Amino acid sequence: MRMFLHICCAPCSVMVIKKLREEGHEVTGFWYNPNIHPYMEYKARKEALEGYAKSIALDLVEDDLYGLKMFVRNVVKDLDNRCPYCYEERIRKTARKAKKLGFEAFTTTLLISPYQRHELLKEIAERIGEEEGIPFYYEDFRTYFYEGRKIARELPLYMQKYCGCVFSEEERYMGDIARQNKKKA
Repeated sequence: MRMFLHICCAPCSVMVIKKLREEGHEVTGFWYNPNIHPYMEYKARKEALEGYAKSIALDLVEDDLYGLKMFVRNVVKDLDNRCPYCYEERIRKTARKAKKLGFEAFTTTLLISPYQRHELLKEIAERIGEEEGIPFYYEDFRTYFYEGRKIARELPLYMQKYCGCVFSEEERYMGDIARQNKKKA
């Protein structure tokens, strides 16, 4: 099957691409991540993916939108529930692009992360696939997460420390500070 794969970052793509290719799919990657901030983080992830794609002969389509204002404008009223907007934005763009380019189905590397809201992501992607008239290919890739991270470190690929948005970065560092304070107590 000709598969259009939304890629959030190179490390998450390693095992997803490998598994899809092993299953016989012809995979093309798609970079669209206006949720990733600040700009230097966005650039580091994008460049890591471009280099990795080249190294494994993966065709890569890019929609290079650094969307800080758009993202913040759409999540600021409910920061604790920003993930649904983020999923909706990236998955809908992926589905539309996949259909426009004549792919048979689409999927996302977000399905490999144990840190994502997996069932919500699946539900949103299935709904969007129906609405846009292109099948969403579902596979639970989470069992390959740590293997993919190990390979990514060995390559070495740039490894980010948070999901992507500035709010997830804050949560990560606030968690680190809380853990450090707990150790001191």
